[in-house]
Amino acid sequence: MPGVVYGGGNGECTAFKVGWRDLRTALVAGSAVLDLEIDGGGALPVIVKDQQRHPVRDQIVHLDLLQVRLDEKIQSTVAVDLEGGEEAPGAKEGGVIEHVTRELNIEALPTDIPDRIVVDVSGLEAAATMHLSAVPAPPGVIFLDDPEETIIATVTIPTEEPEPEVEEETELVGEEAEAAAEGEEVEGEAPAAEAAPEEEAGGEAEGGGAES
Repeated sequence: MPGVVYGGGNGECTAFKVGWRDLRTALVAGSAVLDLEIDGGGALPVIVKDQQRHPVRDQIVHLDLLQVRLDEKIQSTVAVDLEGGEEAPGAKEGGVIEHVTRELNIEALPTDIPDRIVVDVSGLEAAATMHLSAVPAPPGVIFLDDPEETIIATVTIPTEEPEPEVEEETELVGEEAEAAAEGEEVEGEAPAAEAAPEEEAGGEAEGGGAES
């Protein structure tokens, strides 16, 4: 597998190739700092800068490494994992725990960079929000993200919505009541309309009697 290592005293980058099995073994070990040897040279302390993966197989197809000094702090990103979600009171009450922030920006010595940061959410109540300020930083690690603005996780309570059948039935009943009301109005107006000819006929009869 091809790769490039950046950094070093001269600021140049060096291309290399590594066996897939060797790379997998090194990455599975979980250490943030790897030892890289090129062409039998001395071991270089490096960290993973970027991984390019195949869009279908999700395998690493290219690797970017960064040479570091073990006595100098560097900035990096670390994955965030949640644990204890099933034991959270909010989850037991039917809430859903949402993992909001999945990576954190940190500063630390290369040897102090953790593989991941595990956050315990077993104490979250319903409708609770956990900020970064509630997460203790590992030894030697400084969080660079805003502790009050960065949300790690939330507990959302689902809202119950009325069933569609009930809504349709309600609409149907409303339409029937409306139609019935209109029918009553029409029936109430009909006698008045029919009375007009009778009144006219009566008037003609009275008039005829007067002439005779």
